[in-house]
Amino acid sequence: MADRTAVIIGVGPQRGLGARLCQGFAREDLHVFVAGRTEAKLRAVADAINAEGGTATAVVTDATREREVVALFERAAAEGPGPIDLAIYNAGNNMPGGLLDLDAARFEECWRIGCFGGFLFGREAARGMLPNGAGTVLFTGASASMRGRPNFYAFTAAKGALRNFAQAMARDFGPQGIHVAHVVIDGGIAGDKIEQRWPELAKQRGEDGLIGLDAIVDAFRFLYRQPRNGWSHELDLRVHKEPF
Repeated sequence: MADRTAVIIGVGPQRGLGARLCQGFAREDLHVFVAGRTEAKLRAVADAINAEGGTATAVVTDATREREVVALFERAAAEGPGPIDLAIYNAGNNMPGGLLDLDAARFEECWRIGCFGGFLFGREAARGMLPNGAGTVLFTGASASMRGRPNFYAFTAAKGALRNFAQAMARDFGPQGIHVAHVVIDGGIAGDKIEQRWPELAKQRGEDGLIGLDAIVDAFRFLYRQPRNGWSHELDLRVHKEPF
């Protein structure tokens, strides 16, 4: 029976990273608050977890709206079976586009989801964990967290900033018992998003050319399970033939 609470935001289709993270950590005996913007998708994930014998609650939340993020953590603290022990920020949106055609509103939208939401989420996670002096906060990164490329100006600016934010948070709150880590997903993920939006690319890459969902979840679990005398701050994942 769950005696700890997890908050995971950025949850979409069941064959997506957010959903798989929720399912994976529900199996670790955490009650998972499944958060994102689309109620039907959230309920499908929560229902699947509950049907498996885990426990989950779907909460519609826009990661870029402060009041909604605050309310999400307040609800998790009030309704969860135990302290908030895990918080994962998985929200993000890859918006490719050349610099000369990139308007300010689109750039800001990408930054708000990719970075500003991470600030709101990280702040509320820290506020919820500090009284217990324990907890793990994990941020999902991307290739753009590490390097800039043409046609990915907004995305790389947001992801690079989120990585720096995670580093600052780790140095600040690690000594206070909160483990903060950043996971670089350096390549495409084998799931519904890439298969539905870019089917030809998914076909070209093949199963061996996309990062497996279960492998990513295992990496998050590894970080969550680390003892205090051996914390990692960053892991990067890619398929064997991905150049880096």
